[in-house]
Amino acid sequence: MPTALFNTSRRRALEQSGFSLIELLVVILIIGILAAIAVPSFLNQKSKAQDAQAKAVARTAETAIESYATNNNGSYVGADVSALHSIEPSLLTSSSNQAYLSTVSGATTTGYTVVAFDPVTSNQFSVVKSGATISRLCSGSGGGCAGGTW
Repeated sequence: MPTALFNTSRRRALEQSGFSLIELLVVILIIGILAAIAVPSFLNQKSKAQDAQAKAVARTAETAIESYATNNNGSYVGADVSALHSIEPSLLTSSSNQAYLSTVSGATTTGYTVVAFDPVTSNQFSVVKSGATISRLCSGSGGGCAGGTW
């Protein structure tokens, strides 16, 4: 009787197959390598999103100041943050965690400078119009600001 029980146990062990320890370690190693490649690229995405928001604020301010000039016979004189906020209420004028319109300066009959600031990344994005030339400048570091322009 003990031999029959031993043979039955042995047959069940041979019929049941599974993964060996080496196979499991190889799979864990592959998952670790893939995670090491993917995680750094995901970590940078938040700052890129913040900078994209600041660029959108600068573009919105550019549109608002052009609307201001349309209402003032083509002149940008007198344009400031509050004037642009009254034209486009979605423009934030201060925030601790979102991009906002920080300054409007150099408003003349033919030009202006609007600056959006991102408090999370500390990057500034500017739209500068001088006559017929429009420049998009930035200061700071990170993916959103490369070489001083955007």
